[in-house]
Amino acid sequence: MKYLITESQLEKVIFKYLDNQDFIQKNYGEYTFFVNSKEDLYAQIKYNPIRGWITISRDLMKEISSFFSLDNNDSISAIAHWVENKLGAEYTMVDVQSDIVVYYYK
Repeated sequence: MKYLITESQLEKVIFKYLDNQDFIQKNYGEYTFFVNSKEDLYAQIKYNPIRGWITISRDLMKEISSFFSLDNNDSISAIAHWVENKLGAEYTMVDVQSDIVVYYYK
């Protein structure tokens, strides 16, 4: 059976999915990081409020794309809107981290 859902309904489901990931929000300098655990050295999402930049881990982008059958751009957009919603902040640019770049914040 096929169902039609609106874009806003899909976004709500994605937001709920991201909320259930139980990310821990850490602030380090000017950055806000969303990590999986307190000991985690790898950020799933990084936000720079001064520049309004969001950096998303490639694995998280792929996870959302695969789970919700979205293309990469749609999953990036949904994650960025979730960050905006969580932090009450606006973004100016979204980037996906390269497979070889890791953000350390310890």
